[in-house]
Amino acid sequence: MPFQLIYFIATFVLSCALGLYLTPLIRQGALSFGVLDHPDGKLKRQTEPVPYLGGIAVYLAFLISLSLVFEFSSQLLGLLLGATMVTMLGLFDDLHVLAPRLKLAGQLLAAWVVLRSNISIQLEVIPHSLAIPLTILWLVGVTNAINIIDVSDGLAPSVSAIAALALFVLAVQNGNVLIGTTTLALVGSLVGFLRYNQPPARIYLGDTGSLFIGFMLASLAMIGTYTRHSEIAALAPVAILIVPILETTLVVFARLGRGVSPFKGSPDHMAIRLKRMGWSSAQVVWFGCILGILGGAVGVASTLVDATLAGILLASMGAIFLVLLWWLLRMPAPSSH
Repeated sequence: MPFQLIYFIATFVLSCALGLYLTPLIRQGALSFGVLDHPDGKLKRQTEPVPYLGGIAVYLAFLISLSLVFEFSSQLLGLLLGATMVTMLGLFDDLHVLAPRLKLAGQLLAAWVVLRSNISIQLEVIPHSLAIPLTILWLVGVTNAINIIDVSDGLAPSVSAIAALALFVLAVQNGNVLIGTTTLALVGSLVGFLRYNQPPARIYLGDTGSLFIGFMLASLAMIGTYTRHSEIAALAPVAILIVPILETTLVVFARLGRGVSPFKGSPDHMAIRLKRMGWSSAQVVWFGCILGILGGAVGVASTLVDATLAGILLASMGAIFLVLLWWLLRMPAPSSH
């Protein structure tokens, strides 16, 4: 255990320090090359252009810290290969040189790489023929869910760090040093980046960062062990990722309700709705963090108790999800003009 603790501390400190060091360098580079996110009065409501590509700093801080303290296994290498592919897709998208269809095709290919690395949804109640499409759906869905929620300063990295921390707790419970170290590398890099992304943000993640973070969270969530005490605890990752899942569900329902394609951008996001009610960016982050902590706590707790109590916990989280979804959908639809 002392050696594991050293791994964990070293990983977090290194990744956080690298995030703090690399983010302003990437910001300066984005400013120099004019890679800026300009306000448009719709989805992009900042007062002035903000540099993005911050996801490069998160990715490098994560990868460098992990390489310095941990020996890569074949499974981890496969996961990192898939995550790198998704990161490159995000970078090309940030530079506006990638068509949406190619972006989706690339995500599917990255998901296939993860499957080839023996990382997939593995539950006795799910037949193998169904596990593969469910794994791909989970990977692509969560990857894009983090991308969807990244519309307000500090929200996506804060919520993602909390989810990764919950996965770290589960990894420690299961004695999985690989997942524990990897999740802490992600937490540290996000904490370092948040120094510059908290409201008012001085740099954005961009698709480079949000797609990378989403893909890592989705992949790491599948490696954990949840059903030691009950099968229903397999839903723990859903509780842990309740904020991006709520956001995605809200956006899809809101767009379909207006007869708009769920794939078409619109200001239906949770953060924008809350801000229309007078909430500040900081309050939106706190709301997301509190909900994320609650979901993480329920997810972790559900793996430690019997089926009855786990069912009560997860059902309560589901009820909170539905109430929040109903509340957010009842808010006046944000104008797209």
